[in-house]
Order: sequence, then structure tokens, then C-alpha cells
Amino acid sequence: MIAIHNPSVFVLVIEPDETLANQLAFDLQEAGYDAIVAHDAVNGLEYCGDACGVQNRNQPALIVIDRMLIGESGLSLCKNIRNMGNRSPVLILMARDTIDDRIACLDAGANDYILKPYRSEDFLKLIHLYLKPDLDTTEQLRFGDLVLDIGTRRAIYNSKAIDLTMKEFELLKFLMEHPREVLSREQILENVWGYDFMGESNVIEVYVRYLRLKIEEEGQKRLIQTVRGVGYVLRES
Repeated sequence: MIAIHNPSVFVLVIEPDETLANQLAFDLQEAGYDAIVAHDAVNGLEYCGDACGVQNRNQPALIVIDRMLIGESGLSLCKNIRNMGNRSPVLILMARDTIDDRIACLDAGANDYILKPYRSEDFLKLIHLYLKPDLDTTEQLRFGDLVLDIGTRRAIYNSKAIDLTMKEFELLKFLMEHPREVLSREQILENVWGYDFMGESNVIEVYVRYLRLKIEEEGQKRLIQTVRGVGYVLRES
């Protein structure tokens, strides 16, 4: 068990492999974060804070879950955490990087994933993205009834607040920065995923799908339109 220096803010690591769990916790502490380690789903739930039914304990600022837990899938655990009301960012540790795996993570309520074999630099870069303080800014991007708040990284559509994962936010931000401009898949990959992205190019479809589900629910008109053979454009129907 890793001691917490500041019990109000900590990262929860749910990892059955003791060596990997200790490495994750060590890297977190070296980067200035407090960490707690749980080796199974039952103990992990106990640290999820008041939203998971535990009294007098703060929620973790972020939760890291290995997809392969003993006795329960990490994705099932993620669903349970979400069903209990916990909205902390969740990162899934997984060994494969396919479209089906990404969809499974998003369907479970996870915000993102970390690939094995574990690399400290990649892990901490992702942690920093999710745990950096909200920007002290009131900057907003607007497109019709759609508003993207840069400081909170949340969308508002027809007065309804929409929670976004980090990549959903970055994708929507890029589209809203170039309204009515047809953006190629290559432009989107370069600006949202970066030059060093080595995954499957149809990752864009996965995230467009989830943005559409969140923004266009209840019969809302389509804003993110597919331009066949080229890419995507944000425009009114």
C-alpha cells in the first residue's frame, strides 16, 4: 500500500501485477502526484470515494485500471464505477490497440487508454493532460447552438452540458476552429493525434461516432458531416 501525502488529491491504481503497480505508483510520486494501489476490483472500489458509497473519503483525481484483473474485467469495473456516480477520469491499461479495443474502452466509460508494455514517459504525459489545472480562461468557441468551453473542456449544446474525453475535446476543438472547412483525415490525425501517431487511421471514425452520439442525441441535426473520400466538416445541414 502506498501512503498518501495529501489525502484530498490522489491517483488510484488498480493493478494485479505487484511489480507494475509499484512502478506506476513510483512514477506518479516522482512526478509529484500522490498514489494508492489496489490489486483487485473489490479493494479498488473502496477507494473510489463518496460517489462509490464510501463515507468520509475523497474521490481519486484519476483512476488507472488494468483491463486484465483477477476475477473481473477492468472494463466491467470501469462500468461499475461509472454506475456508482464517480466521474473521475479513468485510464485503462491494455495490451492491444485495435478499433474494437478503443470502442470497448469508451463504451465502458473510460476516458483513454495506456498501452503495454508500460512506458513511463507516455504514461506521465497522459496523466499530465488529465490532471493539469483547468485553464484560467473564459475562452469559448461557438458554432450555432454549440459552445465549447476551453477552460472546463466541456461542450454545451442547446443549453445541455456535455462531458467529453480528452480526445473528443481536442477533435471537436479542431473542427470548431475551422468551421465549414473540409478537413482531411491527414489534417485531423496530424493536429489531434500528432505526428508520431502509429495507430489505425480509422480511429477518427470512432471518435466522430462518439461525438455525434453525445451532440446529436434526441434528434438533433447533424453538425459533423462526412465528406466521402476526404474527411469531415463542421457545418449546418
